[in-house]
Amino acid sequence: MAKDKLNALTVKALVQRGAKGRTGDGGGLYIDVRGAGVASWTYRFMVDGRAREMGLGRYPDVDLASARRLAAEQRALKAQRIDPLAHRRATAAALAAEAEAVEATLAAQKRTFKLVAGGFMEAKGPEWSNAKHAKQWQATLKAYVYPQFGDVPVAEVAQTHVLAALKPIWLAKPETAVRVRQRIEAILDFAAVQGWRPDTNPARWRGRLEHALAAPDRFRTVRHHPALPYGLLPDFMAELRKVEGLGALALRFAILTAARSSEVRLATWGEIDLQARQWRIPAGRMKAKRAHDVPLSAEALAVLAQAKPFRVSDEGTDLVFPGADSSRPLSDMTLAAVIKRLNKVGEKPKWVDAAAEVVVPHGFRSTFRDWCAETRPEASDVVEMALAHAIQSATEAAYRRGDMFGKRAILMDAWGQYCRGAMPANVDSMHRARR
Repeated sequence: MAKDKLNALTVKALVQRGAKGRTGDGGGLYIDVRGAGVASWTYRFMVDGRAREMGLGRYPDVDLASARRLAAEQRALKAQRIDPLAHRRATAAALAAEAEAVEATLAAQKRTFKLVAGGFMEAKGPEWSNAKHAKQWQATLKAYVYPQFGDVPVAEVAQTHVLAALKPIWLAKPETAVRVRQRIEAILDFAAVQGWRPDTNPARWRGRLEHALAAPDRFRTVRHHPALPYGLLPDFMAELRKVEGLGALALRFAILTAARSSEVRLATWGEIDLQARQWRIPAGRMKAKRAHDVPLSAEALAVLAQAKPFRVSDEGTDLVFPGADSSRPLSDMTLAAVIKRLNKVGEKPKWVDAAAEVVVPHGFRSTFRDWCAETRPEASDVVEMALAHAIQSATEAAYRRGDMFGKRAILMDAWGQYCRGAMPANVDSMHRARR
C-alpha cells in the first residue's frame, strides 16, 4: 500500500479550503476535513475482518509528520496482533489507575492518626453520656498519644508507635494507661472499618500487647471513690443542712436519691412529678442508657421545696440546680467544693473514709450500698436497681421487665429517715429480722 501521498502544503490547502471529505495519505492514515479550518486525523485498520477507526488528534495540533508517526505506532501493534484501540483503552486505564493510586497515597499521608481520632470522636460523641467524657478523651490523647504518633498516617501506625505512647505511663499511671490503650484501639478499629488501614490492630491487648506489657490486673491497685462510713452519715447530713446555696442542696439531693452527681446537676423540673413523688431521669442521661424512675422520699421532696425559689424557667433549661449562669447547670466541682468547705472547720478533715481520705460526692453511693447491706432486709436486686446499675446477665436483662419501684420507694423512705437521724442503724436487730 502506497504511503506518504500528502505533503504539509497539500494538507494545509485542504483544510483552508474547507471542502468536507476524507483524503488518504496511505497506510490507513486519513485527514478528515469537516469545514474551513476544522480537520482531524484518522487511522483505519482491520481486526478479525472488521474495519475499525481510531482518531489520532486534531489538525494543526497534530501535524502531518506527527500523524504519520502515530499511524506507524498503530501499524506496529497490528503487526504484533494487538488491537490498537484495545491497547489505547488499556493504556488509558493504567494511567488513570496510576494517577488514582498517587492521589490515594497523598490522601493517606494527610490522613493522620490525630485527624482520624477527631473524626472518631465526632462520630461516637453522641453515645457518650456527658461532655466530660469527651474532654477526657481529648486530654489523654493530647498528653500521651499525639506527641508520639499524632502526625503519623493512620495506615502506618504500628505496635512500636503504640508502645512508645504506653510504656512511659504503663506502670506509673496504670489506670490512665489502660484507658489510653483502649482509646487507641477504638480509633484504629474505626480507621479499619473506613478502609483507611489494614484490619489488624496493634493496640489490641489479647494476642498482641499482652506479650509486650505486664498485665494490668497483676500490678494495678483498684481505687474506689472515698466513701463516708454510713454510721457517720446522719451527723454529716446535719452539718450539710446548715450550708446555704444550691451546691449544698444538690449534694443533699444526690445523697438522698443515691444518684450520680451528673444526673442531679442536669435534672430539670420537667422530670419531677411532685404528686407521684417521682423523678424520671431520661435514658440519654443514664450510664446504662435506660430511663430511670427514682422514688422521692419526704427528705428529698423537702430539698426540692428549698430549691424551688431558685427556679428560672425563662432560659429554656428549667434546671433544678442551675449554676451562676442560670441557663447552665452547676459545675462538676461544685458538690465536691461543699464537702471541702465542711472539712475546713477543724484542724484536720473530719469527713473522711476508713483510710482517712476526704470523701467525694460519688462515694455516697457506696455509703448507701453499705447501709443497705448491713441494715436492710431488701434483696440485692432492689438495691442494685436503686443505684441504677446495669444488669450484668444478658439473659436476666432480657426477661426482667419491672423496676421494683414500690420496693425501692420503701427503701428510699427508710434511707431518707436515716439521713435525717430518725432511724438509727441497728445492725443486730436487722440481722435477726433477716434470719
